[in-house]
Amino acid sequence: MRSHALARVLASAALSAVAAGLASAGQTGLRFAVTLDASLPAQPPGRLIVVMVPADQPGGEPRFRIGDTGRRAVPTLGVDARPLAPGDRVTVGADAAAFPIEALRDLPAGEYRVQAVLAANRDIRRVDAPGNLYGDIRRVELDPGPPATIDLRLTQRIPDERLPDDTEFLRFVSIRSERLSAFHGRPIQLRAGVILPPGHDEEAERRYPLRVRIGGYGARYTAVQRMMRPGSRFRTAWLDPDAPRFVLLHLDGAGPWGDPYQVDSANNGPYGDAVTEELIPYVEERFRAGGSQGARVLDGGSTGGWVALALQIFHPDFFGGAWASCPDSVDFRAFQLVDVYRGGNAWVDGEGRELPSARNLDGSTRFTMRHELRMENVLGGGDSWARSGGQWGAWNAVYGPRGADGLPVPLWDPASGDIDTEAAAHWERYDLRLVLERGWDMLAPKLRGRLNIWVGEMDDYFLEGAVRRLDAFLRDRPSIEARIVYGPGRGHCWTGISPAEMMREMAAQVERAGR
Repeated sequence: MRSHALARVLASAALSAVAAGLASAGQTGLRFAVTLDASLPAQPPGRLIVVMVPADQPGGEPRFRIGDTGRRAVPTLGVDARPLAPGDRVTVGADAAAFPIEALRDLPAGEYRVQAVLAANRDIRRVDAPGNLYGDIRRVELDPGPPATIDLRLTQRIPDERLPDDTEFLRFVSIRSERLSAFHGRPIQLRAGVILPPGHDEEAERRYPLRVRIGGYGARYTAVQRMMRPGSRFRTAWLDPDAPRFVLLHLDGAGPWGDPYQVDSANNGPYGDAVTEELIPYVEERFRAGGSQGARVLDGGSTGGWVALALQIFHPDFFGGAWASCPDSVDFRAFQLVDVYRGGNAWVDGEGRELPSARNLDGSTRFTMRHELRMENVLGGGDSWARSGGQWGAWNAVYGPRGADGLPVPLWDPASGDIDTEAAAHWERYDLRLVLERGWDMLAPKLRGRLNIWVGEMDDYFLEGAVRRLDAFLRDRPSIEARIVYGPGRGHCWTGISPAEMMREMAAQVERAGR
């Protein structure tokens, strides 16, 4: 008993000495020391993230919780990391950007599973991008009060991307884009998934119309694997003996600043040109598809809904019709609940009330703009959402201007939420309602009967507001036979048409164009 007591006294004295040393060195609380393991190569600059999941929460690795919002949000810290050599260490402490807590000092004391991630891939701005690093999971007691250093190591590298193997109906392509490579000054690949119709390989002389599909935010080209999984509604419709036959091309939702939205932009480069002048011609030649405006149709939901409409509107002589579900905001006076042009603040309304960013079907707020943007501030270089690779950062990179430093200019201040009206002026060229208004005389005859939109009246992200503004604009003009359908009580991402019905409509559109 006396020996155990003496051991406790000595241990207590040692901890006190450590605490005193840390305090004298300027440390006043908890911090993490993240070391690049000697087994890994030197790393370029990147964003270093430490994520902490309460030990009583089930689930896989903590790194897969990075970016969660609302009730699933877990404490996450982010700092910029300089270039690292093996053995180099980066400290993540009181000054780190934090979410959903205000700062590390606000972390609830308790037991956590902790993991570090270094995101340094410049071409695919995702936490899980090839080449990014992560560490082993540590289970530790954390208390933000007393000085303490938790050692973490970066020990694992996410493998380089490799195209999946082809299957009976699936093909995968990756081509170097000369246009994007010239813009970025380094090789940039365009990746895509392709779904072939039954009998494609046997009917060597037959050509098929091309269906270009774009998924929700960040959907990778490998989504075709999920679309064609056994038992899926899509697979059943696709393989039906009576179904119209298409070649389907699924675009890739990963780029240098998040989802590139497949249009030319100041920050991502000429994605629209790359898709229409490089990728699609390559796919059409290789898989005997498309070849003319009338033989190319578009569809997508959410991000993909906006992209389908934008590609149709920006390239009216290249595509023959768009089927869009729950599109991202098509009128920037209703960018979710933010009026981009009026100025003010993106986090609160004119009365100072917090603006929701997402809601439940009963109308209750799921999380606010401030909450979501603070999460992206943690992910983004310089503690800025505009460099996060997240949803808001991607919108900003696509729609906004490029600064003199070569970085996207934030539409609003990352710390205050105050809107920069000068930056907002650049967004006008991507406001689809405004594009239609300004180019009506030229666009209207080319878009007749080619725009189809579905949206739930209780869309989780308030996207029906912008659709209603577009609808009102179109109703005040001579009809271009646009179809806009609302789903009463429906959320995100409602589509009032089955996969089989959509294919039949697309086939009818292709047939009309070929007459």
